[in-house]
Amino acid sequence: MAVHYRAVIEYDGTDFAGFQVQPNARTVQGELEAALARLNRGEPVRVRGAGRTDAGVHAQGQVIDFFLTWKHPDETLWRALNALLPADVAVRHLERAPDDFHPRYSATSRLYRYTVWNERVRSPLARRYALHEPRPLDERAMDEAVKHLVGEHDFASFGQPTSGEATVRRMMAARVFRRQQWVYVELEANAFLYRMARRIVGTLLPVGRGEVEPEWVKAVLEARDPSVAGPAVAPHGLCLVAVMYGSPAGERKQLGQNEETEQ
Repeated sequence: MAVHYRAVIEYDGTDFAGFQVQPNARTVQGELEAALARLNRGEPVRVRGAGRTDAGVHAQGQVIDFFLTWKHPDETLWRALNALLPADVAVRHLERAPDDFHPRYSATSRLYRYTVWNERVRSPLARRYALHEPRPLDERAMDEAVKHLVGEHDFASFGQPTSGEATVRRMMAARVFRRQQWVYVELEANAFLYRMARRIVGTLLPVGRGEVEPEWVKAVLEARDPSVAGPAVAPHGLCLVAVMYGSPAGERKQLGQNEETEQ
């Protein structure tokens, strides 16, 4: 009898065409399904993900699920998967899932972080994971600006729906902060439009450079017009940090966050 599993995975998105399986392209879902098929005696295993990250986008806390007939301990499955997966994908946490669990539809929010290397000289070591911005950035002004996006709004200025026509989303938290040369933009929402996070960052950068006032971001939001927003920044600075589950009243949590070990 097949067992329902869920897992938290981490991947470097540099060499992937995105999470979702595509013909004639290397994807995260494709690598996961290939590894699981080997453990399932060649029979296909379908993997579902909490988010369809684009080409070049990374993940630290992507959540997946799958059904697998497995007669050995769960820890053995966890170790076998990591042994079969390529170096740029890893299973960080694995557990059995409730029957009604769906990594996408059961989620209450997703947390993305965009990283900017804010230094005059580029960093070769940061080039795969951070956008280089050589001009000084005022992270306090950017933080003031991004606060205009918190709440339930029509985010049509910042992206397109992945399905249907609705562009209303709920931004639960948003902040911009600095750690030395690193500037981080963190956005937590119930769901994101296509390229929404990257266009928000592209709209915040002119604020940080002093080209516009923080209130401009509010005007962009209210315009509901993508032509007035900043361009989508490069994907390599974006990372899916966590997917949250449970009720907003206190039971909401990130899978695996309280574990003392990786399994």
